[in-house]
Amino acid sequence: MTPAASLRRLIDGGKIVMAPGAMDSLSARLVERAGFPAVYMTGLGATASRLGTPDIGLLSQTEMTEHARNMARAVSIPIIADADTGYGGPSNIQRTVREHVQAGVAAIHIEDQVAPKRCGQLAGIKLIDADEAAGRLRCAVEARGRDDLLIIGRTDAMPAAGPEEAIRRAKLYQQAGVDLVFVDGIKTIKEVEAVAKGVSGPKVVSIVDGNETVKLTACDLEGMGFQVVLYAVTALFAAIKGVETALAHLKASGTPADAPPAVTYADLCQIVDLHYHQGLDEQFGRG
Repeated sequence: MTPAASLRRLIDGGKIVMAPGAMDSLSARLVERAGFPAVYMTGLGATASRLGTPDIGLLSQTEMTEHARNMARAVSIPIIADADTGYGGPSNIQRTVREHVQAGVAAIHIEDQVAPKRCGQLAGIKLIDADEAAGRLRCAVEARGRDDLLIIGRTDAMPAAGPEEAIRRAKLYQQAGVDLVFVDGIKTIKEVEAVAKGVSGPKVVSIVDGNETVKLTACDLEGMGFQVVLYAVTALFAAIKGVETALAHLKASGTPADAPPAVTYADLCQIVDLHYHQGLDEQFGRG
């Protein structure tokens, strides 16, 4: 079964698909080990981990696709990947789709921002014309051909133009033939409720740590009619805080002894599946 087929089966199962964000292949493994059914390759996390910069469109299509491909190799659960704006015109979008198919991801979302894009939680977002965005999504659907890749139409109109325009664009993108729609930049429960009420059919919601939407549980969101929920920054924020805390202790104490609880080297070896690679060496190595 392809990753996309696995994700489709999860969505068709009627239970909301929880997909925590992973900033790299190691954190993707941790998402899988925690028992989640899918992982979200967050563009914010990818940019922060690879470049140490904000999510303002600095990573190229090839860099993002490589990141997705490495993540797909590291886990067996479906990956939903951030494909930004598609990285150019129709030919670029076609290549973006084909590269992600070959990378082995289950789904990508393409957004309607003016390039260079920026994180959906930031101010100053600018949108392309809605009809142009719909045409770009039709191009993406056409580009996948017979391959099984889910196309998610994302709109960032909520913070840029308000809920009415966000809902209008989501419906327009559904008409373009995408598999799911995703209204990003949601910061309040009222906005979640507006999308739930205004947009029928398969849809994605993103819950961002630090705003009031975290009060909504996955069960709440399922009851509101969402099929997929992304937790883009939960693991990223926790990882940053963990590293900061460990380094502050090391700087103050001059030793890692008595630091806050952390994994051991043995734990890491288990997470990265060292035993499997040792088995390959024993079976096929020099002996």
